[in-house]
Amino acid sequence: MGLPSLGPRESLRRRVVDALRAALVTGQMGPGQIYSAPVLAEQFGVSATPVREAMLDLVKEGLIEAVPNKGFRVVELTDRDLDQLTEVRTLVEIPPVVALAGAVPPEAATRLRAIAEEIEVAAAARDLVAYIDADRRFHQMLLGLTGNAHLVRVVLDLRDRTRLFGLARLAETGELVASAREHMTLLDRLAAGDAASVERLMREHLGHVREEWAGDH
Repeated sequence: MGLPSLGPRESLRRRVVDALRAALVTGQMGPGQIYSAPVLAEQFGVSATPVREAMLDLVKEGLIEAVPNKGFRVVELTDRDLDQLTEVRTLVEIPPVVALAGAVPPEAATRLRAIAEEIEVAAAARDLVAYIDADRRFHQMLLGLTGNAHLVRVVLDLRDRTRLFGLARLAETGELVASAREHMTLLDRLAAGDAASVERLMREHLGHVREEWAGDH
């Protein structure tokens, strides 16, 4: 793990949160293991304060838990937990995206394509932190077009709780690049107004999340 650059304190804290979230999702920070803010701060090359603040943010999100006098422990998820998370995502995420078929404004489509390109570049570079960050921003913006802020918060929370331990292997083999291209394909199908095709692709995408992306859990 590492940060690309330093900046104002709030920006630094946000960068640390993003890096830690990516490490949790991809399994670089292992379930049940305890991590201390000072040790992580050394890895980032920053002071312990923004790291501790970032960890407390993740405690509020339920992704890690504080262990008195020791640090923070990564919350463990069972296969059943992951199955249920995917089931809920299927119910709440697919219908609103399908409803956007033929209804994505040109300006928004342009911005989404730029983020989709970021996702592909990160996949090619095997940069999982950048990949997770760009992927999260893509889906956040796409769902934001529904105008339902509550929906966006629910889906982001579900995404952050997902575990994608297989991403590192897919990045190493180059398979992640193909998965990354699904975002551009999704935009093409939305632009064409092909609701049925959008639904099929979204179901395939969530299938990846639970199967090969999840890896051995």
